[in-house]
Amino acid sequence: MIFRPAAAFAAFALLAPLASAHEYTLGDLTIDHPMSFATAATARTGAGYVVITNTGETDDRLLAARADFPRVEVHEIVEVDDVMSMQHLESGLVIPAGETVTLQPGGSHVMLMGLSAPFEVGDEIPITLVFEQAGEIEVMFNVEARAGAEEMDHSEMDHGEMDHSDMNHDNSETEVSQ
Repeated sequence: MIFRPAAAFAAFALLAPLASAHEYTLGDLTIDHPMSFATAATARTGAGYVVITNTGETDDRLLAARADFPRVEVHEIVEVDDVMSMQHLESGLVIPAGETVTLQPGGSHVMLMGLSAPFEVGDEIPITLVFEQAGEIEVMFNVEARAGAEEMDHSEMDHGEMDHSDMNHDNSETEVSQ
């Protein structure tokens, strides 16, 4: 067999996206690119983002998320009277049949509270996602660098009924990755 660098490079270029694919399947659900952003050293909260596609004929619901943090909740961001606030989705997040739901900065997300150490680029965070129909699956949320995205400082956000005892609200030091 003759080694041809050009052919090897072409094969690598075609296979590289597959090797770095970060996708999980659970029943009718496809869970794609679970990730979080690196956090500041003083951050006490972080957030997880993911794209969930329901290829089935029945709605499902992301009921909860579990991880090795004091509190993990599925949140949405809402605006009421010109005030942005987060709220825990106690009844979960609907994943409609035949649709894709994106948990992303400025919208629904998995809130990770009570961090004891910052998230650093390259870290992997195991989080179990709990769905009403499909069941549970542990996925790895890869920590990525921000690519010029505007950062959201949760210290300026109304957290509603949230217990603030495990969150750092010093505006000069708080940087939340979302």
